[in-house]
Amino acid sequence: MLSTGDRFEDYVVDEVLGHGGSATVYRVHDAEHPARVVALKILDEHSRDRARVARLRREYEFAHRLDHPHIVTVYERGRGWLTMEFIAGGGVQRLRTIPDRLGALGQIADALDYIHNRAIVHCDVKPANILVEPDGSRAVLIDFGVAVTITDDIGRRPTQVEASLPYSAPELIAGRAPTEATDEYALACTAIELITGAPPFREDSRVGLVDAHLHRPPPRLSREIDWLPRAFDSITAKALSKAPADRYHSCREFIALIARALHSRAG
Repeated sequence: MLSTGDRFEDYVVDEVLGHGGSATVYRVHDAEHPARVVALKILDEHSRDRARVARLRREYEFAHRLDHPHIVTVYERGRGWLTMEFIAGGGVQRLRTIPDRLGALGQIADALDYIHNRAIVHCDVKPANILVEPDGSRAVLIDFGVAVTITDDIGRRPTQVEASLPYSAPELIAGRAPTEATDEYALACTAIELITGAPPFREDSRVGLVDAHLHRPPPRLSREIDWLPRAFDSITAKALSKAPADRYHSCREFIALIARALHSRAG
């Protein structure tokens, strides 16, 4: 772990922003140009195996070739580290109102449709991978570490799910090749969590979550939450269809329907 004032490459550490399972993210500034502030992600010393280094490289390479206002901008990389734009507002959960969260979801849906049009699937859409500016006006999708291109080896069968299980589509769990609809399913799980406080399937065990994603119908949350319209259930159920072909044609279409349903109820 680096401390405030430590130097790393051409950067000086300002503070620790967060620590995940294998990496730490710091707010740093350029030693030669102190006004230039970026986020620095460094793999922990014990996490620099070939697989994690390759994942970080993949995260950089995917994000570097994309140009969209709601996708994180990356700048430099080395073995076991990369720099990216610093988003000062923190995670999307910090947005306090449903309209603000819906606005952020709409921006992320636009970013996902953008990458899908370029044959890329993010494969790890979840609240933790959505950051927002301090005023809430801009949401940003981060972490392309497990992203794939649709033209990647279509017969590839992953031995384990690398994405986060509460947001993982059935086809991902079953080892089938992900598609654009895989991200839509994860976006639906994310939207449900940001609107209701929890993802659609809330089992405590890994086995229970896997079974729910594979076999259980989506919950009818309007029966549990008074202010949710019944249309919310049918809209989310389609996005959470077990078969990818049964989901919406775009992420924007899904979020627009959710926003309209909640606006109509509020009205």
